[in-house]
Amino acid sequence: MTARSIVRLVGTVAVLWGALGAARAEVSTVRLAKQFGISYLPLTVMEEEGLLEKQGKARGLDLKAEWLRFTGGSGMNEALLSGNLDLASGGVGPFLTIWGRTQSNIKVKGVAALNAMPLWLVTVNPDVKSIKDFGAKDKIALPTAKTSIQAITLQMAAEQAFGAGQQGKLDPLTVSMGHPDAQTAMMGGRSEITAHFGSPPFQELELKDPRARKVLDSYDVMGGPHTFNLVWASSRFVTANPKVTAAFVAALEDSLKLIRDDPGKAADLWIKAEGSKLSREEAVAIILAPQNAWTTKPQRMLAYLAYMNRAGLVSAKASAEDELFFPAGGAEAAR
Repeated sequence: MTARSIVRLVGTVAVLWGALGAARAEVSTVRLAKQFGISYLPLTVMEEEGLLEKQGKARGLDLKAEWLRFTGGSGMNEALLSGNLDLASGGVGPFLTIWGRTQSNIKVKGVAALNAMPLWLVTVNPDVKSIKDFGAKDKIALPTAKTSIQAITLQMAAEQAFGAGQQGKLDPLTVSMGHPDAQTAMMGGRSEITAHFGSPPFQELELKDPRARKVLDSYDVMGGPHTFNLVWASSRFVTANPKVTAAFVAALEDSLKLIRDDPGKAADLWIKAEGSKLSREEAVAIILAPQNAWTTKPQRMLAYLAYMNRAGLVSAKASAEDELFFPAGGAEAAR
């Protein structure tokens, strides 16, 4: 072999080795998404404090977080499936939908829960005292008709109120609308929207108006506290990015600790980031409300899944909530 051949061989090996190294490299930009409301406070704190970047550096990663905003979980799921999003966040309904549909391919699972919070159905129609009173002239705004956690909860409540097989009785009254727009539409009194199945802080703000009343509480429907929001990802992403995933989980724990230890600071960060009209005292009150829990522990998600199985919305089943989430082992979790 000539000297020139040896040089060429060494060069080829170096290129191949570099390509293999690049293939093994984890992403440097993490695309994350959140929605509107103080229920996404853990992600807002993470963004404002640069916690993901800090945890990345602790693991030898130079990470950049790219935060995206959606008005509902269905849009996030589309972005996740198309490869335009790495970590999605939203309610239990959209998560269980994509979890069930991807078990034979990209295997989407939960990364961590964000909280447990009640969702209230609020109306300004004086004739509506319960969901049985809604009529053809009523329109109920919620994030995504039929698949959002509010929509699923409303179906479960309808089944309880009207009987088996009647879970879709109120579906024709629902309208897909982001929480800020829904609040404005209902309280403005100039639209067809007469009710809003929302989330904090929109529901609390609505009830400050004497025209508004709470018609339904999701904790009553579910028989107690339940997970509201969580974060999910594809097994493909988690397998290829174990350090990034670990950095995210650690950053989330840092964020939750800040919320628990210093709710005032957390409130300030959220109000500034969202441009919210809530006062500091109002935001802190929601953060500290006894019915709200800032925790990664899932609660009553199997009850939602059981209903979605029964209603034919999701075919995949689980016997334990652990089956819905990646274990703490990162890449091992996805295999």
